[in-house]
Amino acid sequence: MEEITATELKRRLDAGDDLQIIDVREQNEYDAARLEGSKLIPLGQVLNRMGEIDQSRETVVHCKMGGRSAKAIEALRRAGIAGRLLNLKGGITAWSNEVDPSVPKY
Repeated sequence: MEEITATELKRRLDAGDDLQIIDVREQNEYDAARLEGSKLIPLGQVLNRMGEIDQSRETVVHCKMGGRSAKAIEALRRAGIAGRLLNLKGGITAWSNEVDPSVPKY
């Protein structure tokens, strides 16, 4: 599974790369801390809502630490989703640690 670090994601976003960010955490987690521009599709809904993912765009999937997003990517691949899917290594916790300490940790 391809991964991207928080630092690399920040660099690519700053460069204007066309990345779609899918957050597979739960609503309460998303409400507590989120990446700007991310779309919430909780892990339990990801297969039913995979039509909301633009398969023509490179997609970064994230959760709190990286485990749920890895499961989401595996499920999407098994369901036949095309396109590049990247797992945010360390999830939003890594984003808070490496990129933006103003993003709350929980």
